[in-house]
Amino acid sequence: MTDKTEGAAGWLRPSYLAIPQVLSWIASFAILFIMLLICADIVMRAGFSRPINGATEIVSMLIVVCVFLQLGSSIGEGRLVKADFLYGRWSGSRPAFAAVIDVIGYAIGAFILAKGLIWLWNDFYKSYQSAEFMGAVGAYTIPVWPFSLGVVIGCAVALAETIRVLCGKAAPIIGVFGGRGERSLVRDGLPTLALAAAILLFVYVNFSLGLTPLGVGFVSLAALLACVALGVPIAFALLGLSYIGIWLTRDNPIIADNTVGITFSGAIKSYEFGVVPLFVMMGLILDKADVGRDAFYVAVSMLRKIRGGLGIATVGANAVFASITGSSIASAAVFSRIAVPPMIENGYTKRFAVGVVAGSSVLGMLIPPSLLLIIYGLIAEVSIGKLFIAAIVPGLILAAAFAALNYGLATFWPSFVGKVHDDIETRMSGGEMARRLLPVVAIVALVMGGIYAGFFTPTEAGAVGTFCAFIVGFARGKLSWPVLRSVVLETGYVSTTILFLIIAANVYARMLTLSTIPMEMTGILTDSQLGLAQFLAIYFVLVLLLGMLLDSTSIMLIMLPIVIPIVSVLGGDLIWFGIVTVLAIEIGLITPPFGIAVFVVKGSFPPNFVSLGEIFAGALPFVLTMMAVTILLMAVPWLSLMFM
Repeated sequence: MTDKTEGAAGWLRPSYLAIPQVLSWIASFAILFIMLLICADIVMRAGFSRPINGATEIVSMLIVVCVFLQLGSSIGEGRLVKADFLYGRWSGSRPAFAAVIDVIGYAIGAFILAKGLIWLWNDFYKSYQSAEFMGAVGAYTIPVWPFSLGVVIGCAVALAETIRVLCGKAAPIIGVFGGRGERSLVRDGLPTLALAAAILLFVYVNFSLGLTPLGVGFVSLAALLACVALGVPIAFALLGLSYIGIWLTRDNPIIADNTVGITFSGAIKSYEFGVVPLFVMMGLILDKADVGRDAFYVAVSMLRKIRGGLGIATVGANAVFASITGSSIASAAVFSRIAVPPMIENGYTKRFAVGVVAGSSVLGMLIPPSLLLIIYGLIAEVSIGKLFIAAIVPGLILAAAFAALNYGLATFWPSFVGKVHDDIETRMSGGEMARRLLPVVAIVALVMGGIYAGFFTPTEAGAVGTFCAFIVGFARGKLSWPVLRSVVLETGYVSTTILFLIIAANVYARMLTLSTIPMEMTGILTDSQLGLAQFLAIYFVLVLLLGMLLDSTSIMLIMLPIVIPIVSVLGGDLIWFGIVTVLAIEIGLITPPFGIAVFVVKGSFPPNFVSLGEIFAGALPFVLTMMAVTILLMAVPWLSLMFM
């Protein structure tokens, strides 16, 4: 950090800097406690018919506390999700301009967190004064105020961290206008002033032109897309522009204040939201236990005699790994290290090897448990268990299509694939294969079988699966204390960024409702007699275009509150629509210019090993295959709903 940065932020560097990290540890290990509490509740309920009183309520309250306790550390360490395809370039070539975007984003965040903190403090004080409790008198009672206090503390630290980061981000701007020369002023200062003028113009348009609620909603939506594309942290963009939209549609800032406060305290205060950190932790543990590596070498041993066998093995191993991680990014990172080197050694071109990894990584977000399916279920308020079951057949279809694509390319386009001589020595006995795959098969069977049989809720399945993952990790000697700490802490970070996004999306959905955009669009489509098929075609194209600019979560959070009411009116099944949505959105992971999975693959290798263009070219056949499978699922909903 530069001296100027230190000077700008130095006054905000007291000894409290240890506090965000301490709260982060508390929140992360609270997730571990949630897992143990749910498992104990299942055992007591199934074995002794004596469920633990208050377990559901404790989990629902702890989820909110965990998010806010870890939020400050997440903000301070730059963990908030944002689109980097423009910002990443500017941070190197236009540092002052990038700094302006940061300052705007964190200023919005500080304002919203301050508003939320005031509301949360008043809520805590009321619950403390009134001795508010959960439960039933005579059975069990749990005081609410300790949980409310935890949320207040977390929000206060998050606000302090946001202000600290804001001051640090302002240093490059000070440098531009502090005498770095005329060239710097023209190169960085003028774009900075232009962006500031655009923001002032947006505020002027909203406040002075007397827009209708519908007009306010559309202007706020356009500004939201612009802010996200520029690189403003997505959660702050959602919260800030939604706050302004609510204020203007009701001409009352108090309504906006209450909306933010109520959403902060209650949007994720539900047992069902425990599914996010539990499945994240399960995937991280099994990754550390080398499950992905085992799946790859078992697949190689089985498929080494088939033309393009290593490519097909990568697809198969990705499918297995997806069934326990639920993350395409994790799949791209893991198999870049595991699969690409042996593929190149066996004659595959770099372009094809990295393309296979990037393309097949999308299986991580379709084959359950999928984080995007979980987010969809929470936003659309549909059963996550049903989404998981509905994704099984489409996931297998996509994996089979990728495998067929590998075989076809190796057979009919050898110049693209390379001079393949799959002679890697990985022969395994049936017993060795079973030993390596048994943990995955057992956990998947337990998790999905328990959900399908109705024995577990998705949250309970996540807790049981995580507990079993710990057993596998310890049995393999992969979970030392340092590894365990890193897994638990990373779980907290990933979960907080996802759940805070959902909180922000909840405020955004309320703004959309007040602006009447969903209702107006539904009415327009109804009057135009546009059918479900035509709507899906438009939606598919729009999602593909957004996927070239925004990340998967952003698209889902922005689009779903608008389109879900339309799909319901047009008679579409929301479970089937969720599968179609996730698959369509995932195409954006491997399309330029954003293509986050491509950037993950690129970042896994030395700088000059392979270019972004080569990875995108290698992934292109997988993009076309995904489009074909998406259209198939749109045309034949039964493929997603056969087990419903």
